[in-house]
Amino acid sequence: MKPLNQISIKDLSQVKMIVFDVDGILVQRGTKIKQVGNTTTLQTKIINKKQIEQIKELHELGFLINISSGRGLYMLQEMFREILSFVSLTYENGSATWYQGKIHQHVNSFERTKDIFPKLKRVTSANKNVKGFEPKEFIITIHCTKKIKEIEAVVAQEKDLITVWNGEAYDILIKKDQTKATGLKQAMKIFKLKKENVLAVGDNYNDQELLEASGIPISADKSRVKGKFYLPLEGKFLPADAVMQKILLLKKTS
Repeated sequence: MKPLNQISIKDLSQVKMIVFDVDGILVQRGTKIKQVGNTTTLQTKIINKKQIEQIKELHELGFLINISSGRGLYMLQEMFREILSFVSLTYENGSATWYQGKIHQHVNSFERTKDIFPKLKRVTSANKNVKGFEPKEFIITIHCTKKIKEIEAVVAQEKDLITVWNGEAYDILIKKDQTKATGLKQAMKIFKLKKENVLAVGDNYNDQELLEASGIPISADKSRVKGKFYLPLEGKFLPADAVMQKILLLKKTS
């Protein structure tokens, strides 16, 4: 891997779409969630004004901007309300893509997840390490203070489901179907793009397949994901900020 400062205008010559993960890339990592009975409280993070302007500038230069996240659509729409005209949203680990008011569903997970949900509710109901279930359409996300063997055991009994632990929550997904790579490949079809037309930035385990499906993968955490380029996890700027600064500088001086 090369440091980001070695990326050149030549590397960007075929790039038409820039894909950003959300947590740790466009906003700080972490989700604050509290669930008491049937009441769930979630903190909504809002993208910084500086990143809003950067995304608008990239849009004006002709780049498509895709935001790829494990979060649900309604949450992403609130987070990126000011720039919805300039982006597409691929959500719940590649399950669907929202673009200009239209939803392109990539995966139908209902039949394969409907029976496991009550089982997960039972094994987590009395566990104090469980913070809550994040409301989602296509995947199941359980926020926890640490890994919980009972959750893993329930999912292990389902041959086509897996658990992905990201350090603060479990995502329960359909093997091979619900990945950010699936979402990216479907988004590429929507926009009629090839692999070499995509630059992607990610920092967590569920971003590895996303990066591998892109032409120019950029890692924001070398300990978790690999890419062609990397930037420091702990830097002066958020990773998306640093990447956009670099691309804008290269374009303006080329």
